[in-house]
Amino acid sequence: MIDLMDFLKKVSIFSNLTDEQYRMVAKICKIKKYNKKDTIFNDGDKALGFYIVFDGKVKIYKVSYEGREQILHIFGNYQIFGEVPVFSNRVFPATATTLVDSEIVFIPKDEFIRLIRQHPKIALQIIGVLSMRLHTFTNVIENLSLKEIPSRLASYLLFLKEKSGDKTKLELNVNKSQLSSILGTIPETLSRIFTKMSQNKILELNGKYITINDLEKLEAIAEGFEKL
Repeated sequence: MIDLMDFLKKVSIFSNLTDEQYRMVAKICKIKKYNKKDTIFNDGDKALGFYIVFDGKVKIYKVSYEGREQILHIFGNYQIFGEVPVFSNRVFPATATTLVDSEIVFIPKDEFIRLIRQHPKIALQIIGVLSMRLHTFTNVIENLSLKEIPSRLASYLLFLKEKSGDKTKLELNVNKSQLSSILGTIPETLSRIFTKMSQNKILELNGKYITINDLEKLEAIAEGFEKL
């Protein structure tokens, strides 16, 4: 059984609310269960609310006219997704699918908007989250359009390092097929780059675990100052 108030306190847009405000948000939450590979919403669906991962993993992606999948983001526990079109009165611009069996908290649009009209502090929190999301997507666009694939991979590993609290031993949060989609390449190319980075002693790869041995060189590759 989900303790919604305790859960909401760990979600970025609801940090530092009063207990009464947490109770009001909890009242409008709905718990949904999904199996692995279930679709939560499709590109073009009307946005009737937004979602927060309670337990599981969700990928947000677009499919090109050629049928190639481009992963835009992967969300894990306590992360919010699908919120942008809710507040812009637009349809979902991408598809959301579960990567594992997942429990998702759904917050209906109309009820939530009524709530934030009464409590503007919640709206200010959302603005902060949306600003960070814009920054993330700006980096995605830069990586895909301007950087070569080794630089994209190096940038992604540095991003994981920052998220982990600047640890040099990282755990990949996706498999290599999904990572290749995020980086806009194919698994075979990604494997070759990982092999070359290992041979050059920039990192060690052990299954889904990566140890960064030469941070300075990895940063230089990410910035495009050095070729692999």
